[in-house]
Amino acid sequence: MKILVIQQKMIGDVLTTALLFELLREKYPEAELHYLINSHTYPVVKNHPFIDQFIFCTPEIENSKLKFFSFLKTIRKQRFDIVIDVYSIISSALICFFSKAELTIAYHKIYTSFLVSRPIKRLTKPQNNASLAIENRLKLLQPLGIEFKKDVFPKIYLTQKEVETAKAFLKQSHINLDQPLFMISVVGSNTDKTYPKKNMAALLDCIIATNNNVQLLFNYMPKQKEAVQLIYDATHKNTKKNIYADVLGKNLRAFTAITAVCDALIGNEGGANNIAKALNVPTFSIFSPSISKKSWFGNNEVKKHVAVHLSDFIDYDKGKAKQNPKAFYKLFKTEYIRPKLTTFIKKVLS
Repeated sequence: MKILVIQQKMIGDVLTTALLFELLREKYPEAELHYLINSHTYPVVKNHPFIDQFIFCTPEIENSKLKFFSFLKTIRKQRFDIVIDVYSIISSALICFFSKAELTIAYHKIYTSFLVSRPIKRLTKPQNNASLAIENRLKLLQPLGIEFKKDVFPKIYLTQKEVETAKAFLKQSHINLDQPLFMISVVGSNTDKTYPKKNMAALLDCIIATNNNVQLLFNYMPKQKEAVQLIYDATHKNTKKNIYADVLGKNLRAFTAITAVCDALIGNEGGANNIAKALNVPTFSIFSPSISKKSWFGNNEVKKHVAVHLSDFIDYDKGKAKQNPKAFYKLFKTEYIRPKLTTFIKKVLS
């Protein structure tokens, strides 16, 4: 038997969907399990023990009708028995249809459901205290007789060599591995997912005020350097001494290994937070007012992880927040976050 799982685009999505393979392997121990993803997300699923083959959908394939059609023919030649389309957009539905698999499963959408044999309606509320991101993915396995399992979480598989290389790099960068080390998601993937700069600086000051031995690493992309500098400049002089803003991994896999060495990850919710969780590193996530917290954070995570959302503190119009996140970020005062952050830090370092 051959099974294909489709999940393109974002790192957090690809990492979260990878948890399906553990359950698929348990159900079908002899099956060939294939994962169709975008190549830039491969580092978070590299070395996954339950995935046999990776299929990469490149930008060239996505941007060319001719190359996409050729790609569809390649998929058909693989003769998959089951295709599970987690991505569930028109292009992935076409992959399902052209695969000629006996069973094709995807989320129910009016404009694509006729292309798959088992469209599945998404949950709007969690039923098992997990995030909707996890619960809806596991719901796609129900046609296979695989029920929800609460103890299955996304995992990243690093080698010991990768971890040791990360430690050596940190030591060379004058990081003291005998002192607390936090990774900071100092800016989000875009401005709609980024806590205001002065507020973020204030939270960094809060971390150091809670424990002045904590060393702070920053996670950001090169194009975000200017925004990061503004946050650094706004911190207290005592905080600046503890910031190592230029200690960066050379690539996503290196960043992942560095995060594995950290005691916690704190900052804007996004792919880095999902990576930390998959490494079993405690996280403190600040959600954008425009994003649903329940989509990416479940009650079964609260023993190790903390997530804060504007709706935890005040009622507001979620529709208006999606249209203008920046305006609602202004309502997300640091006074709301500091007590929870302080408690989190003390718990991590206790």
